[in-house]
Amino acid sequence: MSTPRSFEHLSDDEHDAPLATYLSDELSGSPSEDAQNLISFKRRPKTSKYSIFGGPSLAPPESSYSSSFNQSATSLHTLDAPSHLLSGYSRTSDVSSEGWTMEGPGRRIYDDLTAIDWIFEYTKERLRLRALDGKGGVIGSIAKAWDSSQIWLVLIGTGIAAGVLAASINIVSNWLGDLKDGFCSHTFYLSRNFCCWGLDAGEKCPQWIPWSQAIGAGSKGGSYISEYFFYMLFSVTFATCASLLVKYFAPYAKHSGIPEIKTVLGGFVIRRFMGAWTLLIKSLGLCLAESSGMWLGKEGPLVHVACCCANLMMKPFAAIRRNEARKREIFSAAASAGISVAFGSPIGGVLFSLEQLSYYFPDKTMWQSFVCAMVAAVTLQYLDPFRTGKLVMYQVKYTKGWHDFEMVPFVILGILGGLYGTFFIKMNMKIAAWRRDSFIKKYPVLEVVIVAIITGLINFPTVFMRPQSSELVANLFQECTPNGDDFFGLCAPSQTPHRIILLFLSSLLGILLAAATFGMLLPAGIILPSMAIGSLYGRAIGMIVQVWQRRHPGAWIFSSCLPDVECVTPGTFAIIGAASALGGVTRMTVSIVVITFELTGALTYVLPIMIAVLISKWVGDAFSPRGIYESWIRFKDYPFLDNRDDPVPDMHVADIMTRIEDLVVISQTGHTVESLVDILETQSYKGFPVVEDTRDARLVGYISRSELRVALDQALHVRHIPDTTECTLTTPTSSQQLDLRPWMDQTPITLPMNSSLNLAATLFQKLGLRYILFARHGILQGLLTKKDVYFVLNSEEVEPREGREEGRGLLAPGGGMRGLGDEDDQSSIGSGGEERGLLG
Repeated sequence: MSTPRSFEHLSDDEHDAPLATYLSDELSGSPSEDAQNLISFKRRPKTSKYSIFGGPSLAPPESSYSSSFNQSATSLHTLDAPSHLLSGYSRTSDVSSEGWTMEGPGRRIYDDLTAIDWIFEYTKERLRLRALDGKGGVIGSIAKAWDSSQIWLVLIGTGIAAGVLAASINIVSNWLGDLKDGFCSHTFYLSRNFCCWGLDAGEKCPQWIPWSQAIGAGSKGGSYISEYFFYMLFSVTFATCASLLVKYFAPYAKHSGIPEIKTVLGGFVIRRFMGAWTLLIKSLGLCLAESSGMWLGKEGPLVHVACCCANLMMKPFAAIRRNEARKREIFSAAASAGISVAFGSPIGGVLFSLEQLSYYFPDKTMWQSFVCAMVAAVTLQYLDPFRTGKLVMYQVKYTKGWHDFEMVPFVILGILGGLYGTFFIKMNMKIAAWRRDSFIKKYPVLEVVIVAIITGLINFPTVFMRPQSSELVANLFQECTPNGDDFFGLCAPSQTPHRIILLFLSSLLGILLAAATFGMLLPAGIILPSMAIGSLYGRAIGMIVQVWQRRHPGAWIFSSCLPDVECVTPGTFAIIGAASALGGVTRMTVSIVVITFELTGALTYVLPIMIAVLISKWVGDAFSPRGIYESWIRFKDYPFLDNRDDPVPDMHVADIMTRIEDLVVISQTGHTVESLVDILETQSYKGFPVVEDTRDARLVGYISRSELRVALDQALHVRHIPDTTECTLTTPTSSQQLDLRPWMDQTPITLPMNSSLNLAATLFQKLGLRYILFARHGILQGLLTKKDVYFVLNSEEVEPREGREEGRGLLAPGGGMRGLGDEDDQSSIGSGGEERGLLG
């Protein structure tokens, strides 16, 4: 395996002339003696003399080849390509400002729906910091302090923005949700709680006007029908408006966004997914969608909102904005802020990002995530959107402990959570597949309207389904106290039997409605609906145990209960049921336990919560190892390779790789601008191996389609070089040659073709590679891409390729070897017509 050297991947900030001189020597193939000594993995020795305004002098004797090369080779300095030529590229490597010179290792241009080069990005950052360390004096110190403070400014700004947006979404969604039942007479924009502030639960609120009273419906039946009508009217209107906003203004604002965030953090590029319009529409759509009463939540989408805030906060800082790897570290921290404001759980947010979302999570990212989550929670606490001192509506405090006999129903709750998660995932995937293949795919807004109507018809007559999910969970979590509120009649012994039946029925209906809703053209999460469903059946089981204990207080199983003291607390069963349901649908463990603990503040319930979540995951994994987010990643064919230990088929890479006879390769000499443009126009592959000679196929490097296209666009349309100009991917021998080496990966990762698939998959997962080339004694044998490995690991049965022999392959017309060298094709999610992949 070849390992890229540090000087092969410079940052875009290549204004350091001495360093550029060394790199020019190295790339030219004739480095000076001093350059050979200085270019290594070791830090350059610093001189002892500094000036006040600059760093140490690092300039060595001028290389003889460097000066001659600059006079002889064709290079394009400070090219500013027209915007229409670069409209399809991610500006992570600032092409227009840096241009194209031989000083440096080249560029990486990331198209939409492609993977990033992790090794290049981290090496680029490492060399940028090395160049920054070389600056001394006052200006150097100021530059270092400013550089190190940028990331903290981004994190603090992201935390504040996430807290403000979360508070605003809570306030607006509560007002719109109450608007379905009535309005405040003296201040129209107040929700019911703020309109009736200061009154007890049983007191009549004269300021709150129900719609039946507003239209003058006097009879009981007329009042019920009129309120039913207005509830349906506002529910369908809110859901329709949210769907229309997503369809016409920000398509990426639909769904929860967590599957896409996992894929982005894994190194994928999805442009406009975290843009300003997506943030605006996602926030407005969340307010409308949640207030519609549909079975969805805002907790998952708040992670997407926080990541959008981080993306906007990074815009002023070029050192962060231009490095895709650093951006993903900040996105990991921002995701923790989203969970922090969703549950009022900063520590749980950090663990959620670590356990569920992040692909690469070093110690520094954990510290950054903690700071961002803390700032977001402090901001939300300061704004206090509910005026109760609680970060979220369903935050409770338990004063009683649990008993040994309750461990059995806690285990039952864990089993039910695993069964619920399995059933929900399979049902949701079936509905999603039907939606994709049926006529309803052309009418997504109509689907939202139909489901909103059905949801409203079921919700209004059912007491446990009519309120919003957050309000329902808050009431199910509460303890029964003499002076406490009992909105659902859960604390009245006379209503217990039919309330238990209604709780189970509501949980079943909630599963069906949530499975149909999650995946539609709406901003919708699954975390809170799962908690609501788990709370429903958890509270029902808690009430069953409570009734049993009340009727048989002298039974030996209840010997630990104190006389004349309520022994069973059904609210604790509700929160353990919520944790088990959430664990069953997401397959998370530690973060759920911490989030639940931070919600209740009861350390005594950590053990039963852990047991229920653990059993829930075990039961769910017995049927399927994938949670809801992983299932959606697979459904959408995102090329996400989890860096956890997944089973890998026992086979050699030679069985699945694209062999050389099926590849399109480019020789390092013999091409013109016109012939390379013709290859791009006639071949849809995302990259091309570079060989010395098509007859010998000795591997030289790899050039991606994106880099080659940008280089040729600049040469033709900016520099106005004739299309008959000869191109070279090796040391130029003439001043008339166009040198493309800065755009080529000159040290691609290579393996022997008899390597195991397990080794190749480990490299893809741990290093975040986009492709691996296979060679024998320097002769190219084949290529394996990230998408190929994805299909192998996610296919039920993998058949090795047969009928191919090792060899150099047959030349195709135009000097290339035909085949499927598709690096990161995404036809299933993009709009292009390229092939899906080798094993598609």
